[in-house]
Amino acid sequence: MSLFNLQLNPVTAKRWRRFKEMKRAYGSLRILAGLYLVSLASPLLSNDKPLYVRFRGASYFPVWRYYPDDVFTGSGRQTRPDYRALRRGAAFAEERGNFMIFPPIPYGPFEVLDPDSIDVPREVTVRFVPEPRVGQVNVDADFAVVRAAAAGYFFGREDRELAGLSVPETWPLPQDLREGVRRRFANEEAPAVSAEVSSRQAPGRRAEVSLSTYTPRSRAPQSVRLTFREVGLEARGAQKMVFDAALAAAREPPLWQACAPAQRDELLAAVREAFERPVQPLRLAIGGAAYRVSVEKIRVRWPFRPVRGHPLGVDNAGRDVLARVLYGLRTSMTFALLTVVLSMALGTVIGAVQGYFAGWLDLTAQRLIEIWSAMPYLYLIILLGSVYGRSFLLLLIVNVIFSWIGISYYMRGEFLRLRRRAFVEAAKCMGVPFHRIIFRHILPNALVPLITLFPFQLVGAIGGLAALDYLGFGLPPPTPSWGELFAQAQQVRWAWWLVANPFVALFTVILLGVFVGEGVRNAFDPRRYSRMN
Repeated sequence: MSLFNLQLNPVTAKRWRRFKEMKRAYGSLRILAGLYLVSLASPLLSNDKPLYVRFRGASYFPVWRYYPDDVFTGSGRQTRPDYRALRRGAAFAEERGNFMIFPPIPYGPFEVLDPDSIDVPREVTVRFVPEPRVGQVNVDADFAVVRAAAAGYFFGREDRELAGLSVPETWPLPQDLREGVRRRFANEEAPAVSAEVSSRQAPGRRAEVSLSTYTPRSRAPQSVRLTFREVGLEARGAQKMVFDAALAAAREPPLWQACAPAQRDELLAAVREAFERPVQPLRLAIGGAAYRVSVEKIRVRWPFRPVRGHPLGVDNAGRDVLARVLYGLRTSMTFALLTVVLSMALGTVIGAVQGYFAGWLDLTAQRLIEIWSAMPYLYLIILLGSVYGRSFLLLLIVNVIFSWIGISYYMRGEFLRLRRRAFVEAAKCMGVPFHRIIFRHILPNALVPLITLFPFQLVGAIGGLAALDYLGFGLPPPTPSWGELFAQAQQVRWAWWLVANPFVALFTVILLGVFVGEGVRNAFDPRRYSRMN
C-alpha cells in the first residue's frame, strides 16, 4: 500500500480502489487534471512575450517581469516593447549572442495579429464556371416562332433564321406546356409551368422550357413567350488555373486554350490587377458557351481560416484561436472549481444547521430558501452587470449565491438522518459543542452527496459559463472564453473553425467530467453486486 493510501481510512481506501478499477473514470480524471494543469501553465505555452531574452550580454525574463522599451532600445519610452520587432531590428542582430526563446505558441490571447504575418501563397486563382444559356421565343397558336431572342443555341441556327420554325419539330413539348399555351391564347388564367425536354436534332442537348404565370387581359395575346434554359452544365464542368506573381500558370486547362487572344489579354490584365486589389468577376463566351470567370487572390481578413502557424484559425478580432481556447480552458475550469467549492461549502453549512437543529429553525429556513430559489437568476445577472459592470468576481458571487440551494437539500436530509444516531447522542452527553458535533462527527459521515455530485456540478458550471458568455452576460471582453467564440461564430457562420474548436474543447471537458462523476457514483454505491430479480 502506498503512502497515499496509508493516509486514508479503510472505507475511503476501498472506495478509491473501486474507483481506480473503473478504467474509463480513472483515465478521465487523469486527463481532466492534466488538461487543467496545462491550462494553468498557459503563459508559458502561449504568449506574445518571450520566455527568455539574451541581449548585449544580459538575460531577461519578460514572462515573469515587465521590462520597458527603453531597456532594449534606449528610446526613453516606458511602454511595453514589441519583442518581434526588436528581434528583427538591427540593434538585436548586430551581436551574435543576442537571441530570444518564445513559447511553443508565440501568440497571446489578446494579441491582434498583423495580417502581413499570415503566411498565404502569393498566387491568383482563375475559375471558369459555366453559366446556363437562356433564350426566348414567341410562338403563335400553331407553335410557329414569331420572334426570338438569344435562342439560336437551342435550335442550331441564328435568331433571324428562326421565324416560322415550328418549335415541336426541335423540342417535343409535353401536354402540360401545350395546354398552358392554349389557355393563354384563350385568355384564361393559367399558372406557371415548366418541363425539362430533350432536343430531337441534337441528342444529349437538354433544356428547361417554361411559361410564366398568366392573368387574363382585355384581349387575347397574339403570341406566347416560351423561355428556354440550358440544363446539364455538369457536362461542361468548372475549370481553374493558378497564376504566380510572374503571371505564369503551372497548368493550362482546355478553356484557357480555347480563349481568343483578346480574351486571354483581358484575363491576364485582371490577374495582374488582382494581386493589388479585388477584381469583379468577368463574363466570357468561350466556344459558344457562357462562363462566369472569377479572379481571386487569397486576402487576409478576420476571421481567417486555419493556416500554418495558426492551426485553429484566427477569430473576428485577429487573435489566435488556439491561444484563446487554451486560456479559455483555464478560465472555465478555474471559474467552475471556485463556484462549485464555494457553493458546496455554503450549501453544506446551511443544510447542516437546518438538519441538526430541525424544528422551527428548519421550517423557517426552508421557507426562506424557497423564496430565494424563485429569484430570477438571469435577470439578476443582467441587472448587476449593467450597474456594476461585468467582472469575474461579480459573476462568481452571483453564481455561488444561487448554486448552493440544491446541495443544501441533500445535506439537510443527511443531517436529519444522522442527528439521532448513537454517536451523536454520546457526543452531546459528553458536552461536545454543537459546531464540533456538526463538523467533526456528523459531516464526515455525510460527505457522500458532496463527493458524488461534485463532478456533475463542475461540468454544469463550465457549461453555464459558456452559455452566459454566448449570450453576452458572462465574463467581460476580451476575456478568453469558449462562449465568446460561439457568439463570434453566430455572426460569421461560414467561419466553421470558430464553432468547431470551442465545441470540441467544451464537449471533451464535459464528457470527461461525466465519466468521472459516473465512476465516483459507482465507487460510493454500497450495492455494487446487487441485482434486481
